[in-house]
Amino acid sequence: MFENLTDRLNKTLRSLTGQGKLTESNIQDALRDVRRALLEADVALPVVKQFIDRVRERAIGQEVSSALNPGQAFIKIVNETLTEVMGGAAEPLNLNVEPPAVILMAGLQGAGKTTTVGKLAKYLKEREKKKVMVVSADVYRPAAIKQLETLAGQVGVDFFPSSPEQDPVEIAQQAVAAARKAFADVLIVDTAGRLHVDDEMMAEIKRLHAALNPAETLFVVDAMTGQDAANTARAFHDALPLTGVVLTKADGDARGGAALSIREITGKPIKFIGTGEKLDGLEPFHPDRMASRILGMGDVLSLIEEAEAKIDKKKAEKFARKVQKSGQFDLEDFREQLGQIHRMGGIGGLMGKLPGMGGLANQVDPAVAEKEFKRMEAIINSMTPQERRHPSIIKGSRKRRIAKGAGVQVQDVNRLLKQFEQMQKMMKKLSKGGMKNLMRGLGGKLPGGMGGPGGAGGMGGLPGLGGGLPFGRK
Repeated sequence: MFENLTDRLNKTLRSLTGQGKLTESNIQDALRDVRRALLEADVALPVVKQFIDRVRERAIGQEVSSALNPGQAFIKIVNETLTEVMGGAAEPLNLNVEPPAVILMAGLQGAGKTTTVGKLAKYLKEREKKKVMVVSADVYRPAAIKQLETLAGQVGVDFFPSSPEQDPVEIAQQAVAAARKAFADVLIVDTAGRLHVDDEMMAEIKRLHAALNPAETLFVVDAMTGQDAANTARAFHDALPLTGVVLTKADGDARGGAALSIREITGKPIKFIGTGEKLDGLEPFHPDRMASRILGMGDVLSLIEEAEAKIDKKKAEKFARKVQKSGQFDLEDFREQLGQIHRMGGIGGLMGKLPGMGGLANQVDPAVAEKEFKRMEAIINSMTPQERRHPSIIKGSRKRRIAKGAGVQVQDVNRLLKQFEQMQKMMKKLSKGGMKNLMRGLGGKLPGGMGGPGGAGGMGGLPGLGGGLPFGRK
């Protein structure tokens, strides 16, 4: 998300670094580029105008610190203004009500509403430690009821059954009673979607809202619809007292216009952003962190939170001790590290959150990376336990057997073993001389010359990222 905008803004901000000070003249040039970048990102015109006015006022005013150079000063102002436009601070769900706290999900058909219910249920169960029940009040699409039942089973939350013959309000009221009996903390209600905003749909969801008095009314919208997402959200807000927005398919939107427009147009915060089809692809929306990501400054806090939620701490600590002690690790460890990267959203997901790595993220094709991950895991899985522990014994006949078992060529096995050898050398440098030696070893090996301190500082424990990326670039 925001790849195009990040690219354009970085070029604009770099042009200011050689200036002696911020003047009305060089600010005008930079703002013209920023304005064009925002419009290309499909940000709504009124939002662009307000944004540019705010930045101009601050840049020409007294907010420029003498401790910063013009480029840094302008980045600081743009960063703060982006944060304000997207909402200032993260706004968590309000679940401090008498249980069950009802969350009503609204939105158009095809926005990913039912999948988002499953993702939110998983998030609340695992991150917030809540007992969750879900119910479908979509009586027009029987497949939606079955889909939600399947999702509930996958994430391990309670499902309240419903059928197309029932009235949506009746379903929801029965579900509230059942959730109360089951001592559920949260009840998430999935509602019917339409292809467009219509009176019948709005009347039904108003009835549901009146009957349930939900703690949260979330509007689910597809990020790829750009500023139309903000306009649709406003139409729903006029009919319903929305408490927040969930932006779905954010990974498919390189522009990011919806995220930058929704808060300003509707006055409602984006509470979550959804990525991909996987059920762990939902994260709370932090305007300040997102602004940093847009400006290529990374999002280390989100990366740490994700790591804490998705990485096996005992395995990670064991691996860290092993590397620190001897600088050695085997292919069993390597496979585990590949799995850790995969659980963290793959190479693309990691790069977007590491400071200074935004440009590299744009060069990595997620589909190619995913394919390469699977190929590497298949090769390691085709080895015997002894071969994984002692890769040096893998010679000609063993390579042919491994290649055949993994459905790859011998050259692929050779490439993996070579990459593994390079990574071992990196880890030895880390164990002997710390991060400085590792950075020296990484210099020039990462595509695009990204081997600087900001580039790989957070990757010491992930050998899958050392020695150059094995994936095709875009």
